[in-house]
Parts: sequence; structure tokens; C-alpha cells
Amino acid sequence: MFIQSALLSFAALTAAREMAKDEVKGADLYDSGIKHMNNIALKMETFNRGRAAGVFESEQYAEVAALATCNNGTAVTETDTFKCKNIDLYHFLSHSALGSTRGFGSSSWGWTSATGREFVAIGQSDGAAFAEITSAGKLVYLGRLPQYSTPSEWREIRAHNDYVIIGSEARNHGIQIFDMKKLLTIDPASPVTFSNTKDLVGHYKGLPVGSTHNVVTNPDGHYIYSVGAQPRSDACKSGIIFIDIADPSNPTAAGCASADGYVHDAQCLFYKGPDTQYVGREICYGFNEDTLTIYDITVKTAPVILSITSYTGAAYTHQGNVLDKENQKYLLLDDEYDEYDKTGPGAAGNPITYIWDISSLKAPKQTGYYQSGAKGIDHNQYIADGFAYQSNYGTGFRILDVRSIPTDPTGKGVKELGFFDVYPEDDNLTGGGSIDFVGTWSSYALFKSGFIYVNTMERGGFVLKLQDGARA
Repeated sequence: MFIQSALLSFAALTAAREMAKDEVKGADLYDSGIKHMNNIALKMETFNRGRAAGVFESEQYAEVAALATCNNGTAVTETDTFKCKNIDLYHFLSHSALGSTRGFGSSSWGWTSATGREFVAIGQSDGAAFAEITSAGKLVYLGRLPQYSTPSEWREIRAHNDYVIIGSEARNHGIQIFDMKKLLTIDPASPVTFSNTKDLVGHYKGLPVGSTHNVVTNPDGHYIYSVGAQPRSDACKSGIIFIDIADPSNPTAAGCASADGYVHDAQCLFYKGPDTQYVGREICYGFNEDTLTIYDITVKTAPVILSITSYTGAAYTHQGNVLDKENQKYLLLDDEYDEYDKTGPGAAGNPITYIWDISSLKAPKQTGYYQSGAKGIDHNQYIADGFAYQSNYGTGFRILDVRSIPTDPTGKGVKELGFFDVYPEDDNLTGGGSIDFVGTWSSYALFKSGFIYVNTMERGGFVLKLQDGARA
């Protein structure tokens, strides 16, 4: 079913972009939820077209068990040719092979056991699948945790030490807290379907109507966070909701930051950066539709907004990460709709990574950006040890070397180390890609082994690895 009622005309959207820096008109577009609902409608049109065409019937995508090496720009399997650079394909399993009856992959995250075994939690429309990545780079399905209420394309997963935190926009879903240590003794020959009544460590149901757009964790503390819970008319206004899990079996509400309204995603950290007055305090970087909003949430009953800052090209501030958790001076940000809406640096249709100097939490400033050579839309990224790992929808998984930013924050020194395009269906389009919501939703590339898990909406899960020497 197409959601026409929430769509704005092109002319209205064009006018809205021109208004975005005006606080009153910006409030009409973003704070009202109009832009957000329009975005959802656009995505649902794409998803429904794909559903009608059968692209989410993932059993059609064959397992790739043999190593497909990236040579001369492609990795070739028995059924597909994937564009790539410096990244090899070790294994692929469809969502069907990963236990889903409905398909549609979303968020994912990784966990490493005390003995070094590596596991992934995989978001699907009907729950979360669990798999181990072996030392040979093979994905071994172990079982799943079904959705708590109804299926949803939006399922987000993050780790909090040994727990994975699972949220969904499905009504009455809440936030599931699952102990990944339960996977350690499973025989892969007998995958386990876990119970929402018997196998959860805890279940938080206190959100407005039980839904959350995203979940955020800060493993150094004992809080998890919901962002984007609906409706916006709730007292927390879809801002950051603080959830105390000191006793994970009894997660409790601890307050919320509502002053800047809807928060689409956030990163919350204990501050170690150059703004010395905040050292040791808990800071959240909020990606709030049209702004980067920085909060001091140290006192959960009295959070403080330190700054609200927009930027040229802001269409829908989506997600981001600090460059270095140990020296929080720079931050990378992605805007999901600048390419789609053809605004600012994203007007050409190439994913833009915005670079921010956050050395003053009260006066952050955008210093430059990196423009991808591919055509498409950016979606999720995270950073570790000077490298940014990005899932950019149809352009696939990409690794950027961002170590140059502290000496050149314009972004001119940022380089792409490698990529793997998981969506070959759009490779023959003019410009080499589609500016649409297809392909990969998320990835996890922080395993010590170097193996990378990439979750796709249509197909399933890819295990990749950067070739030796590519980081030199």
C-alpha cells in the first residue's frame, strides 16, 4: 500500500528546504513531524515497490560459501558480480537461512565473548537473528528472538557490554534486553527460538505506546537510551529517554531530555575532550532532524542543552559519531536526505560525510566534508581507530581513512580505503547507482579478527574482510 497522504509535493519540499534555517518555519516542518512522516512515506513507497517485485523473498538469494576475492574491481560468485575495492566476500546467508520468514534486514551489532568468539545480532522485520562468525569467516546461524509485538521494518540493535538492546517502532514492542552469553552453548544443528517471557534479561515497556525509533548505549555507565519514541505529543517530545539498567531485570525510567524535541539518533559518552569544564560529564550528541544538538545529561532529572547548530545542506540530520572517544574534538555526521532532496553539498547525489569541530561544546562548527565517488544515500556510520565504517544503502559498505582530519578538518585528506557494493541491481543505472532506500541498512566492523558483518534489507547477511595491506 502506498502512503500518499503524508507526501508533500516537490514544490512544497523545495520551499520547506529554503525555510529550514528560519526557526519558526523550521519548527513547522521538523518539530511538527511533517518532514519525518514524509520521509517514512517515501521509504515505504520504495519498500512496497520492492515487496511487490518479490525482492524481500530472501530464499531466492543463494548461499555464497566459497571465498569471492575482489580482483580488478569485482568479486564474482556463481550468481552475482559485486563491485568492490580491497574487500573480499567470505560468506553470505539469506535472511531465510538466518531464520526469518518475512525477511527485510535492518540494524545489526556485534559482540565478542570473553574467550574471543565473535557473534552478531541481526535485525529483521520479524525479530533478531543470532549468528557466530567463525575463524574461517563463516556465518553460523544459532537462533532468534522474535519481535515482541508486531513485525516492523524498523528494528535497532546496540550492545551494552554482554547485553544487546533491541528496540522497534512497532507499537507495544518496548526494548528487549538479551544476554548474548546465552549463545555460547548452542549447538548450531539445533538453533534456538528464544522466548520473550523466559529468556529476556529485562524488558522496558515504559516508552510512549511502547515504540522507539532507535536505541543508544553507553557501556561505561548503567543507562541505555531511547530516541524518537512516538508520539511527539508525549511529555518527552520524542527526545532522549533515560533508562536505568543498574538492575537489568528491572529497567526503570530516569527522566528525559525533551527541550529540542525529536532526536533521531545520538551518541552518549563520558566526556574526555578539550572543553575542560565538561570532562567526566556525560554528553550526548543528538542528531535532531535539522541540527546537531549537544546535551549534558549528567543529571538525568535536569539535562541541559549546550548547543543547537544547523548547517548548510541540512535536509535530515540522521546519525553520527565522534572521531575519537579518547579525544573528542571532531565528529562526523551524515544527513540522510541531502542527496535525495538535492540540497547543499549532497545536491549531486553523492553521499556526504560532514566534518565538525566540537572542541567547544557550546559552539560546534562544521569545517568541511567528504564527498563519496558513488551515487546514493548515506545511512549509518561509526568510527574506530581513525577509520569510518559506513553503510550507504545501494552503494554498499565503505571504509574511509579519516586519520587526516585532526590536521586538515576540511576533509581534503580523507580517503576511501575500500568498499563492497552489496546491491548490484542498480550498477547499470546512469551515474552508477540509485538515490533510493535499497541495499544495506547497517554493518559491524569492530571485530578483532577483521571480519565485517553487513546487513542488507533485501538479501541477508554478508561476511567481508579488508584485504591485507589495504590500511597501509
